[in-house]
Amino acid sequence: MHIDGVFSGGGIKGLALIGAYEVLEEKGFEFVSVAGTSAGSIVAAFVAAKYTSKDITKMLGELDLSTLLDERRLLVPFPFAKWLFLYWRLGLYKGNALERWLEEKLVHKGIRTFSDLPPNSLRVIASDITNGVMLVLPDDLPKYGIDAGSFPVAKAIRMSCSLPFFFEPATLGKKENKSIIVDGGVLSNFPMWLFDKENVKKIRPVIGIKLSHKQSEHPKHMIKNAFHLFGAMFETMKDAHDSRYISRKHEKNIIFIPSEGIMSTEFNLSIEKQGEIIQMGRDYANKFLRSWTY
Repeated sequence: MHIDGVFSGGGIKGLALIGAYEVLEEKGFEFVSVAGTSAGSIVAAFVAAKYTSKDITKMLGELDLSTLLDERRLLVPFPFAKWLFLYWRLGLYKGNALERWLEEKLVHKGIRTFSDLPPNSLRVIASDITNGVMLVLPDDLPKYGIDAGSFPVAKAIRMSCSLPFFFEPATLGKKENKSIIVDGGVLSNFPMWLFDKENVKKIRPVIGIKLSHKQSEHPKHMIKNAFHLFGAMFETMKDAHDSRYISRKHEKNIIFIPSEGIMSTEFNLSIEKQGEIIQMGRDYANKFLRSWTY
């Protein structure tokens, strides 16, 4: 059965998306058009490139996730240097290693730019904080004087994954009119709305995979200090746009995968823990499909 798909952001918790994708594959679902944010944009890109869930699991099994954390190095290292880079570079890690890895894997499937993919088969979300707008890539690139077809897919995914203060922001546009681009989750962590046009009948069923509880079941944030406050603010901001969109009508087409106890930036997870998160995705996808009808 042909479907369209949406993959939410969630950092390292995005491993659960792979487990859910595996179950959908096993049940005979084939994605035609996909969209995603942050970690979800990585999975969406691999799906669009025709990687199977087994392929993706194998690629990750061969990857030391910590190698994606490429710190800038000082000629004369000293304590707290990384925090200076956070101040001046706006992120602890460069993000270049992530982009290179993505590029290598996509090129293996013959995909360098968006012109190498079928039209509208992949869209990802990023946030232009210079102009205060949400970016849908590649659709919005012409607004920056950039040909959408010639834009590297790996660069678009890296933009969508630019978690504030963790990875350095990306830039877009010419030097004299450059925009700072950060993680798409700042403005839309789950872009299911991309497939919902008013008064237009859907071409195919759309299944979303979201790394969270249903809104009605979302646990309350416990705020006891400034760190809790920042975390709760970012979580609320990240989900606010999408929560207003998701209604009971849409909930029936979403695989919700609660993921408490796992930090989005835990790149030092053991292989065993990674496997547990992937299995979590399988479990919730199987539970979803037992009652899903279209």
